[in-house]
Amino acid sequence: MSSQLSLRKRTALKTIALGALSMAASGLIHAQNYPNKPITLQIPFAPGGTTDIVGRVIAEPLGKALGQSVVVINKAGGGGSVGANEVAKATPDGYLLGMGTVSTTASNPAINPKIPYNPATDFTPIINLAATPNVIAVNPKFPAKDYKGFIAELKKNPAKYSYSSSGTGGIGHLQTELFKNLAGVFITHIPYSGAGPALRDTVGGQVEIIFDNVPSALPHIQAGRLIPIVVAAPQRLASMPNVPTFKEVGLEPVNRMAYYGLIAPKGLPADIVQKINAAARTALQDPAVKKRIEDTGSIVLGNSPDEFAKQMAAELEVYKKVVATQKLKLD
Repeated sequence: MSSQLSLRKRTALKTIALGALSMAASGLIHAQNYPNKPITLQIPFAPGGTTDIVGRVIAEPLGKALGQSVVVINKAGGGGSVGANEVAKATPDGYLLGMGTVSTTASNPAINPKIPYNPATDFTPIINLAATPNVIAVNPKFPAKDYKGFIAELKKNPAKYSYSSSGTGGIGHLQTELFKNLAGVFITHIPYSGAGPALRDTVGGQVEIIFDNVPSALPHIQAGRLIPIVVAAPQRLASMPNVPTFKEVGLEPVNRMAYYGLIAPKGLPADIVQKINAAARTALQDPAVKKRIEDTGSIVLGNSPDEFAKQMAAELEVYKKVVATQKLKLD
């Protein structure tokens, strides 16, 4: 009896080993053949925002490095959750990638208990492409032009002013709510379907204030269509040397940058993950690509899948605490 059990055990182990070898070989073949058709890069926001800018900058050189075209599409809605959910639910074959942001993988899930995906388990992190400082800016018609005057005006006229964001649960929403609490001011939230429309209406004067990513806001700042008040960055920015950081004004917890990375559905084979990561790193090393991203005010990164996964997890915990502390709920 014992010899029969031993034989069965050896047979079972052999079957498991062969299966593992078969899966590994299959994954290697898959990676070797990948990609053999165009790849879609889904931007979970409307055109014009920083996610869209960074995604479109990387798409062409990424496709060149992979040997197939990378087609960019925009799928806005739900503070980025509509497009992110499509990526989460897609087939993990590497042909639908998404732009992973703080809004879609941290702040939105932190505030929305009904979001249809789990940012911690439903994505395969591939690479963090860039980090971006954020800026509170105002329409030129706003009475104040610097931080001291800005705070004084908000405290003098509580509830008079509004701020725009990329949507409820987006990084602009939660960062502004954190700022409001720490600064002791009140501003009405006006959510949009993406950073692009939010920025457009702030520039147009329909909304007075925006907490936006520097890359999308900077052209309007440089043209005088927006006035920068305070930035979320490690130090003052060369493009706005007279604008203080949140740390300088005593609100260091708000001093957080945004990230823009590539994600895929969970279960993407590791060999394909590494292939895309390597191609993205190659693209980011191109001086022209690096300059285009840096010219927007972003910082080029290009880390490993594991490093990006840790960043995503850490940011999710931060915004869970923000939501709990500020007692934030969906509008």
